[in-house]
Amino acid sequence: MEWVVLGVIVLLVLWIFGVYNGLVSMNQRANQAFADIDVQLKQRHDLIPNLVETVKGYASHEKETLEAVIRARSVAISAQGPEAQAVAEQGLSGALGRLIALSEAYPDLKANQNFMDLQGQLANIEDKLAAARRFFNNAVGEFNAAVQSIPAVFFAKSFGFFVRPFFDVGDSERVRLDKPPEVKF
Repeated sequence: MEWVVLGVIVLLVLWIFGVYNGLVSMNQRANQAFADIDVQLKQRHDLIPNLVETVKGYASHEKETLEAVIRARSVAISAQGPEAQAVAEQGLSGALGRLIALSEAYPDLKANQNFMDLQGQLANIEDKLAAARRFFNNAVGEFNAAVQSIPAVFFAKSFGFFVRPFFDVGDSERVRLDKPPEVKF
């Protein structure tokens, strides 16, 4: 009888280890996916000063728009965590949209090869960023489902596993992301 009880206890402990290791694995996958978003955001942030300088050469009197992009970039760089970064990036996307829209009013800027290259790079980064966000949100969805499912729901919190927030870009940005980026020349 003692061996049976001991065997059940050992099986229970091994089962809990398995659930714990599964949660650790899914949590790490979500962390890696968030790191991928960070890489794309850094590339985007690094591209912005070049874009601003190029526009400044043609539209220097559009100081308010240029400063708004710089401020939004600073806020985005300093944002921490998925929720804060999503809000900051939404503001940066809006400011970048206004900056890109300036090219319509300045035909010389619109025809500038450097500006066209930067726009193309920005569109490429936006595509990669959208893919990284989808991968992150998928990883977080799997992790959250595991944390909230039986049996993990009974002890996930005691092991330090909590539901993670998605990288939500907001309704206005979601509408923009539903269509491919436009690069006008």
